[in-house]
Amino acid sequence: MRRLARKWMRWFDQNARDLPWRRTHDPYAVWISEIMLQQTQVKTVIPYYQRWMRELPTIAQFARARPERVLKLWEGLGYYRRVRLAQAAARLIIKQHAGRFPEAFDEVLALPGVGRYTAGAICSIAFDQPAPILDGNVIRVFSRLLGIAGDPRSKAVKTKLWRAAEALVIASGDPARLNQAMMELGALICLPRQPRCPACPLRRDCLAWRRQRVEEFPTPARRVAVTQRRIIALVVRDGARLLVRRRPAGVVNGGLWEFPNVEVDVNSTNLRRLVAPFQLVDRAPFFRVRHSITRYRILLEAYRAGLPVCPASAAGGATWKTPAQLKNLPFTSAHRKVLRNLPSHPLTSLSVGRDSGRSHHIAD
Repeated sequence: MRRLARKWMRWFDQNARDLPWRRTHDPYAVWISEIMLQQTQVKTVIPYYQRWMRELPTIAQFARARPERVLKLWEGLGYYRRVRLAQAAARLIIKQHAGRFPEAFDEVLALPGVGRYTAGAICSIAFDQPAPILDGNVIRVFSRLLGIAGDPRSKAVKTKLWRAAEALVIASGDPARLNQAMMELGALICLPRQPRCPACPLRRDCLAWRRQRVEEFPTPARRVAVTQRRIIALVVRDGARLLVRRRPAGVVNGGLWEFPNVEVDVNSTNLRRLVAPFQLVDRAPFFRVRHSITRYRILLEAYRAGLPVCPASAAGGATWKTPAQLKNLPFTSAHRKVLRNLPSHPLTSLSVGRDSGRSHHIAD
């Protein structure tokens, strides 16, 4: 194990990417980066992380920040439950740990939104403790390296993987370096598809490579059936103001802002009846955007609309906001796309403008 760890770390020293969170051992910075990186690509996270650390450089500032400001900083990263739990953790650190990030593994693990992997990453990288980690990249590397078959989510397979990670990090003598090396190898070399095996420093130790079965590991998860959904967003104007509403707490994207909208059957054609009491101004949407949330594939179509009755009663508590106010509100990714692609004519005009019918794709 020690020989393997040393080989792994030497490769990391020569090939590690220069990522902003690798320039510090501050546990707060490490924690924020790890929370952001959950289910999100590194290239996406970098500008968010840099802006976050400029705006909220300490735990105390994060704990005190208004939730709407926190959501605005997170806007576009998706999986907003992560940041809500992170702020709850920051407030707990202020209350129970006098504002100092805890060092004990069990105390880190007890923080809201922190699981075994995240606690291990923080304790190893920030405090150089021999805490194992097991994220998607490391699972893939160990499955191939050790030839561990079976569903990685099953208890038996997961136990084998955690034991391997623990044995290696203890043998390494340098937990921070070793854990980052494991993640980096999975991100750059041991890819899910078309892995770069000839460039891998561990290929001679890899059971899957020696047996020419790399593509078989880890055992693929059973595919979940995809569900198609269709949302009609309604852009209503009153002079320069737009009608928007805030999503309630406890639902997906709770606390974020959006245009009034209605979910309809994917094959619906009689939209005018389905969006009542709103009245569509045009027969076609001026903007379309496709996005994904878990197993749902969603088509959002934005229409200009009117509302002849009181918006508070007809539009679920919606409110009028000016463009300047909207700029500072945290929107869901799809509705932010709508906001950015409003027809280019003056706000009081009724013509659709040159943005009509454009389609875009995003992932929430």
